[in-house]
Amino acid sequence: MNGSVRGKSVHFDDCHLHVELQDGRIISTPMSWYPELQRSTLSQLKNSIFICRGTGIEWPEIDYHLSIESMLVIDVEKSVA
Repeated sequence: MNGSVRGKSVHFDDCHLHVELQDGRIISTPMSWYPELQRSTLSQLKNSIFICRGTGIEWPEIDYHLSIESMLVIDVEKSVA
């Protein structure tokens, strides 16, 4: 990846984390991949900001950071969980 994957908005539902990219694509990954986010309150989840020129997401209240690019990489351990 060349670092051009930049986020526009973050949304959640009961099962997935959804990130809309600036180019219009939407990435959805299972919430089960992110135990820290699963343990968080809805208020904490809604309090996210984009960092690193839009290539990452931070949840300041829980001190959690996520690279958007990492959402695109298949992790065999996570995918079988």
